[in-house]
Amino acid sequence: MIPVTSENTATEPMAPVLLGAGRSAAVIIASTSAARGEAADTTGPILVEWLRSRGYDCPAAIVVRDGEPVGQALRTLLIDTPEGERPRIVVTSGGTGLAPDDRTPEFTAELLERQSPGLVYAMWRKGLETTTSAVMSRGVAGVRGRTFVVNFPGSKGGVKDGITVIDDLLEHIQTSIEDTTDHGPRV
Repeated sequence: MIPVTSENTATEPMAPVLLGAGRSAAVIIASTSAARGEAADTTGPILVEWLRSRGYDCPAAIVVRDGEPVGQALRTLLIDTPEGERPRIVVTSGGTGLAPDDRTPEFTAELLERQSPGLVYAMWRKGLETTTSAVMSRGVAGVRGRTFVVNFPGSKGGVKDGITVIDDLLEHIQTSIEDTTDHGPRV
């Protein structure tokens, strides 16, 4: 970055302000084997790096067992955390399939105020470009207060597809939730 001095303030380009600047994000990984230390978390680092690259303050992923621990992690972030300190984005990975303890969508849906099924549909479409199993993900997306929440599948491919879809829409999602878009007069 070029230091700002009186000689270069008018001629040197300013560094772009990143979308997530001044905002936090959180990643929850639903993986019983990773939580037990029996397998590596392969999707958390991808998601954390993506959010950080967009300017969000994002700590390391929270890794929990499938099932109720996912619900508890979501409740901690979306209810127990004081409203002004809640992350603006919560991304989950895993627990969206058909196994008995894959309950991430159910826990997420009960906490959302409004769902956005079109985002999930777009992620399915993107995933279908490479694998028919993409449609087995039962993830949900939506809003609670000023926080956007989205469930990604637990596979690296599913996470990369989800990022491709959501990244293109992230600025619009964020400005809509924060009500900073220029909608014009509301009737």
